[in-house]
Amino acid sequence: MARHTRSSDWGFPRWRPYGAEREAVTVRLCDRHGCESPGDRPAPKSPNNPERWYFCETHAAEYNRNWNYFEGLDAEEAARREADERRDASGYTESRHNGWAGPGDGSRSRDEMRALEVLDLEADADFDAVKIAWRRLAKSNHPDVKPNDAEAAKRFQAIQAAYEVLKAAEERRTWKPD
Repeated sequence: MARHTRSSDWGFPRWRPYGAEREAVTVRLCDRHGCESPGDRPAPKSPNNPERWYFCETHAAEYNRNWNYFEGLDAEEAARREADERRDASGYTESRHNGWAGPGDGSRSRDEMRALEVLDLEADADFDAVKIAWRRLAKSNHPDVKPNDAEAAKRFQAIQAAYEVLKAAEERRTWKPD
C-alpha cells in the first residue's frame, strides 16, 4: 500500500504556483573558478562553437568586456566575416525615422517634399504655412469656383492629397502618448 505524503498546500491547491515542488531546485553555479554565485547568464565559448559558458552577472560583464569575436581568425578571414555580417544587416540601417526620406533637409520624407512642391512651399515650412497655402490653393482651384475646368479639378485633387500627406506627417511628429 502506498504511503500518503503530506502536501504543502494544506488542502488549498491554489496557494502554490503551478509546478511548485517541495524538492530542492538545482542551481547552475558560475563557471568562473572559485565563484559560488548562480551562473544564469550564458556566454559563447568561441564564435563558431555552440557550447556556452554560464557566468554570474559580474563575471559575465567581465567576460563581455574582454570578448573578441574575431579571436583565432587571420586578418583576411576576420575582414571577410565582418563585411558579410555588415552586408547582411544592411536592411536594418535605413528605417522610417532614420533618414529614409531621400532628398530634402533630412527631416521630411520624399512624399512630404513632393507635397510641399505641390503647395509651392519651401522644405522648412511649418504646418501653419501649409494650412495657409492649402486654403489659398484649394479656394482658387475648387470645382465650385471653376465648374467646367478639368485641369483645375486635377490640381484640386493634388492639393487635397498633398495636404493629407503633410497633415498625417505633422500628426506623427506631434503625437504624444496619453
